[in-house]
Amino acid sequence: MADLLRLLLRVGEKAANVARLCRQEAPLFQLLVQEKTGEDKNKKFVQDFKTLADVVIQEMIRHDVRVQFPEMAGFIHGEESNMFENGLGESVTVTVCATEEETAKLLATVLDGDQTAASLLARAIHQDPATIEVSTDSLTIPLKPSELGIWIDPIDATSQYIKGREEVLEEGRLFPSGLHCALVLIGVYLRSTGEPVMGVINQPFNNKDSADRGWRGKHYWGVSCGSINICSESRPRNRSEGQRGLSVVLSSSEKQAVKEALTSVCGPDKLIYASGAGHKILCVIQGLADAYVLSEESTFKWDSCAPHALLRALGGGVVDLAMSLQQSDSGAQDPSTELTYHLPRTDRKGAERWANHGGLVAYRDSSQLRSIIGALKGKL
Repeated sequence: MADLLRLLLRVGEKAANVARLCRQEAPLFQLLVQEKTGEDKNKKFVQDFKTLADVVIQEMIRHDVRVQFPEMAGFIHGEESNMFENGLGESVTVTVCATEEETAKLLATVLDGDQTAASLLARAIHQDPATIEVSTDSLTIPLKPSELGIWIDPIDATSQYIKGREEVLEEGRLFPSGLHCALVLIGVYLRSTGEPVMGVINQPFNNKDSADRGWRGKHYWGVSCGSINICSESRPRNRSEGQRGLSVVLSSSEKQAVKEALTSVCGPDKLIYASGAGHKILCVIQGLADAYVLSEESTFKWDSCAPHALLRALGGGVVDLAMSLQQSDSGAQDPSTELTYHLPRTDRKGAERWANHGGLVAYRDSSQLRSIIGALKGKL
């Protein structure tokens, strides 16, 4: 598990390098944005974009994990199809080849023969990033790679990535939208139960270097397996009796009934709106919000698997909202309502097989979860 975590941190940083590179090459970026259609389209959005950066990152992570852990090959899932259409209308299967030169040649067919751009991307794919210092040597967990699967969201909040608005982040303050919402999410789950056991989140656009004005990223990680719970973020502080009201982050399109119900436990000034499912769960991980509530089935396993593992390591979790509301006792925390990641819905097709169909609540503290479920009971 320590070796796997080190690998995922490394490929997460490689992915961030690719994401940054694609934004730096403006003509390339504008050329490569394509609209998803058919079964791969997220119904929540009028336009749900797929970029070459998404596909390249996903296939790069898949390739690097397969090389080091071949027994995981059939259980590395991603959001994107690796079919990409070039300017000539030709469909190209994007993969990572054995050498940088071969990968560049393949990418050039997607890029309508743009050898310079293809070479830049291939170099980022095949070049190891700077060493990421994480103390994992003492991390001993009795799990084998053959017991695990992976969910990849190569660039979560793609719309924010495309818009590219820059924000200067401040410690302890939630910024609802901008480039920082675009995250690389890599989650590891148990094949037998679907429990999330490890998560790596890379935020490619965390801050700009004052010297060269280049973007620098930040990574977060967590492991939760049995009694072992380790996270790069600290556990939440205990609230004093005098503190009242929760802060909940929502999508701006959330149902009015949910907003009104939560106002009773939050107050109107503590309902916060933000972009990106992964970003909203990261806000809960960071303590910028107490919980994230979503009543729609507009998130997927690749959105929630990685941050779910971090929340578990912090004593929280992510539950199915509809299942939680059906429980007879909203004061009891039921492990059966936690999201799992191993089984598709057989009555759905395409991406919908992997949707979080009951909505979700991401939380850091079980008492706060109980307050939220209690407030929403009978309202949906």
